[in-house]
Amino acid sequence: MSQPILVQNPDDLEVVDGFAHENLEGWVPEIANEADLKLALEKAFDYRGDITLTLRSGERVDAYLFNRVTGRTLADSFVQFFPANAAEKRRISYAEIARIEFTGKDRAAGKHWEAWVRKYAEKKAAGETNIALHPEALD
Repeated sequence: MSQPILVQNPDDLEVVDGFAHENLEGWVPEIANEADLKLALEKAFDYRGDITLTLRSGERVDAYLFNRVTGRTLADSFVQFFPANAAEKRRISYAEIARIEFTGKDRAAGKHWEAWVRKYAEKKAAGETNIALHPEALD
């Protein structure tokens, strides 16, 4: 015999609080060793804005980092990103990265989520239905 499907109202489900978002906008981490580089790239991966990579060749790339793979060595590890001035994605080895700057606006920073939830709760409490809250424009 199959179990009945329990349908729950999403508004009645428990909501877990978010976490404090680290403000990295404008940060230029000091990279003294491999551990510093790996930590900075992990933070860059979680960052919701553009970063600027300075490569050992001297090239500077404004980019949005969307993936990283950590191998056994820096040469085996790489990041994937979308350059700000091109549509195609690129891949660069950790070993090629000399400097990281958190240069773009962090779209996840601030109180935007809290404001969105507050507006939703106010509309729901007022009895509105089919509530549609739209995000603010990025630029």
